[in-house]
This record gives sequence, C-alpha cells and structure tokens, in this order.
Amino acid sequence: MKYALHPEAALEHEDQVAYDETRSAGLGRRYHAAFLSTLLRICDGPHRFKTIDPAGIRRVSLRGFPFAVIFREVEGVVRVLAIAPHRKRPSSWMPRSNRRKKQRHRVGFSPPACR
Repeated sequence: MKYALHPEAALEHEDQVAYDETRSAGLGRRYHAAFLSTLLRICDGPHRFKTIDPAGIRRVSLRGFPFAVIFREVEGVVRVLAIAPHRKRPSSWMPRSNRRKKQRHRVGFSPPACR
C-alpha cells in the first residue's frame, strides 16, 4: 500500500527528529526508526488500528515514544495527517482531515515505500 504524509505531518516528524537528537545523541535516530516501523505496520494493515473518528481516521502509537501517528486510508493510500504527542489535543490536527482538495506532499522526506 502506498502512503503520503501531509506537509504539516512531515514537518512535525522532521522537527521531532532534530529536537530529540539535540537532547541525546542517537535519540532522533531511534525516534525515526520507530516512526518507520510504525508506518510499515500501518501500510501492512491500516484497518487493524483503532478508529477515532467517524470519517475513518485512525491512530497508532509509536513504540517507545509518547507520540501517535494519525492517519486514514483513502482510495488505497495511507494518508498520514499528523504525528501527535499523546497529550496534544486533536483540535491541533483535525482541520487537516477536512481538506477535500488533493494536497501537495512534502518531497524532502521520503521513508521507504510500503509494500
């Protein structure tokens, strides 16, 4: 299954990697690895994860980090809407799920393709 990161989700991820790396050498790399592992799990079976919204928005926690990947599957593509801290309110990312237009996705960040 293919995936696409919302531009703001890509920025959240990149910012978190950079921040974690400043806190402790290698922490950003471990966060990134946890994100990639979670993304691959999502692509292998997006419907396995808990639905948190009637629009089909789902949530899965990053193993070992207090973050969740917020996504939905649309027409065979996993659309990552946010990488949200567990304590952050949904109001910060919910507007992203309401956009009906096709959005341009950030090109600079490219995790490995899902199978």
